[in-house]
Amino acid sequence: MPELPPILTADSITRVGPEAAGAVVVNGSHGGLYAAYLAAKLQVSAAIFNDAGVGRDQAGIAGLDYLAELGVPAATVGHDTARIGDGADMIARGLITHANAAARGLGCRPGMACRDAAVCLQRAQPGGREPPPEREGAFLLIPDSPAVWALDSASLVGPEHAGTVVVTGSHGGLLGGSPDTALKYDALAALFNDAGIGIREAGVTRLPALEARGIAAATVAATSARIGDARSSYEDGILSRVNPRAAAFGIDPGMTAREFVAITRRAAAGGRSPA
Repeated sequence: MPELPPILTADSITRVGPEAAGAVVVNGSHGGLYAAYLAAKLQVSAAIFNDAGVGRDQAGIAGLDYLAELGVPAATVGHDTARIGDGADMIARGLITHANAAARGLGCRPGMACRDAAVCLQRAQPGGREPPPEREGAFLLIPDSPAVWALDSASLVGPEHAGTVVVTGSHGGLLGGSPDTALKYDALAALFNDAGIGIREAGVTRLPALEARGIAAATVAATSARIGDARSSYEDGILSRVNPRAAAFGIDPGMTAREFVAITRRAAAGGRSPA
């Protein structure tokens, strides 16, 4: 009898490497297109994500159909059953909300415990097809200082983004609850998707961590902008939560992402500190 593939857990699909090839990966990332693309590039046997509140245009689960086309079984757990950004919590407490046809064919069903679903997915046949080249995930929206970047994943934040405004498509949750994962470099301001906020408000936990670093930060509502799509965050996003530093600039929930960007840039250009 052939050996079953391992079940790996990770707080983000960006935090696994070659060991994911041929494995069932239970990860804390949203189930959107960008995360699905990364899973396919890793040649996973199957994957379970967080549904991130499903959100606008069902972006939080759009990766399931994407992976189905590549022959990869995939499912999501409910954002209200397990913390987004926390693979251990997902496999311990998560309940399946959505599954693609390939996953359903292996017995994965809505309402099933994540751990049991992962066991079902161990019967997946390896050898999913290589994904097509993905569009670039980083876009310079405003080149004038302070620059504004649209980054489909917060994992793309690099030293070149220090002191800029970063509009990300990522969820606003800490990875594994660690404040160090809020943002890799000190941006002027940062914007995320609230992923439906979810259990224990997991989708907005980056905000207090960034407050402690003096970074204005906010989330846009998952219902207003497509998670995993930074340009949608900028063009469509409506703020759902703001941290105190952002609030001190006069930024409030209900404002647009464009207003968040304009206010933080204007404050920086004028040398204004929060009140």
